[in-house]
Amino acid sequence: MPMHLLLVDDEQGFVETLARRLANRGYQVTYVLSGEEALRFLDENQSIDVVLLDVKMPGMDGMETLRHIKAMQPLVETIMLTAHATIATAVEAMRIGARDYLMKPCDFVELTAKIEAAARRKWERESKIFDVRTRPYITAREKEELIAAIVAS
Repeated sequence: MPMHLLLVDDEQGFVETLARRLANRGYQVTYVLSGEEALRFLDENQSIDVVLLDVKMPGMDGMETLRHIKAMQPLVETIMLTAHATIATAVEAMRIGARDYLMKPCDFVELTAKIEAAARRKWERESKIFDVRTRPYITAREKEELIAAIVAS
């Protein structure tokens, strides 16, 4: 099954072009044009591996969208994309839970390498959670504590 990406950016030409390029590389790509649309999509779909999220958007910006994504689906990895970066914004995004932060226009090879690393991290964390859930000799409370630690990592 191909990796499923959600691309969130208010620039329609950008998302269409990037979605096409990523699809040509074998990714399943869904794109939306706002943070609000992203949250509606994620509420209905648990299949997203990595979100590519613009920082500057009208309405709900990328930082607010990121906060909601992490509350809804904490294992989903997010890579922030922006043309207007500041160190403070990058630090804040990483604190909230972004996996990475790239300047637009970004190098496509670098972007796909970041996507692959983010997906590997998600799959590793999901595997650890599965392992904890299937351990027969620990209590339910111990399982919850271990899963919470994995999600927070």
